[in-house]
Amino acid sequence: MKLHGFWRSTATWRVRIALAYKGLTYETVAVDLLTGAGAQHSPEHRRLNPMAQVPVLEVEAGLYLTQSIAILEYLEERWPTPPLLPREPLARARVRQLTEVINAGIQPLQNTGVQRHVESLGADSRAWIHRFVGSGLAALEAMTRPLAGRFSVGDALSFADLALVPQLAFARRFGVDVTGLPTLLRVEANCVELEFFKVSHAELQPDAPR
Repeated sequence: MKLHGFWRSTATWRVRIALAYKGLTYETVAVDLLTGAGAQHSPEHRRLNPMAQVPVLEVEAGLYLTQSIAILEYLEERWPTPPLLPREPLARARVRQLTEVINAGIQPLQNTGVQRHVESLGADSRAWIHRFVGSGLAALEAMTRPLAGRFSVGDALSFADLALVPQLAFARRFGVDVTGLPTLLRVEANCVELEFFKVSHAELQPDAPR
């Protein structure tokens, strides 16, 4: 498999954690989102993903999957052990609920393209991020609190944790106050002790600046 992505992309980061957790080997194909107009807009990349986004998982030659959660679902169905979704239907729905708060409710508002558009309108993209990422994480804290054990939903690792850790890293990078998120911070602390989270960290990726 090949993972086309950007080292600091939170969506790519989620997939890296899943691949590491399931013990799957893959080749990294760097897609530089920041240099010039961004390599995601190149004709070559648009042939893989017309949305001009990362990640793209090349499952085999000529077979590509886009959208990080769809990729996680594929990996879970193809390699169900070790699991990233609970067996019980309500618990599975709760994992997906928390995951989508980040994937659909927070991340789309923070993407590089959105930041650049906000700046093109003469607005402060950092203030935009503080408002929308801050309020999204506050909602996530409230939703996670009654569900969390060692991880976001009980004591088993899930999609929700894979989305959470990169999201908190993004928030800190932009100076979003995370001190009022004790449940999320506790879950994060439990996650980052695990080896597959460590090896998947953005700063350790081959395309990260040295």
